[in-house]
Amino acid sequence: MKIVLDTNLLLVSISRRSETHRIFEALLDGTYDLCVSTEILLEYEEIIGREMGATFAAEVIDLLLDLPNTRRVERYFEWHLLGDADDNKFADCAVAVGADYLVSEDRDFRRLEQVPFPKIHLLRKDEFLGLLESLSTEK
Repeated sequence: MKIVLDTNLLLVSISRRSETHRIFEALLDGTYDLCVSTEILLEYEEIIGREMGATFAAEVIDLLLDLPNTRRVERYFEWHLLGDADDNKFADCAVAVGADYLVSEDRDFRRLEQVPFPKIHLLRKDEFLGLLESLSTEK
């Protein structure tokens, strides 16, 4: 399963005390493939660095790049599907890799539900956690 994960969900899922930590654990145990572009990685590093420190952010990025289930994606076309240019990199990555889901709590991403082509399936945090739970019970 190929996932594009919005920065804020990655950020809050890192802490073991977070209710969303299962998202980060599932990434580490290979439950899903995390699809990222260079622009997404740079944003991850910037936001995690701002919230948790530059050293920790660099360690997280190194960890992501070392995981066998992190897929680097180059986007060759910009779709401009979202109103916020900063969010378009996530939608473009999802299209480029043929992601199963883009996972985000950002309201701006809900606009994707109205876009008939290219179709991007949006999941919110609770939906994704439910999917992860159902996958873990199948094992």
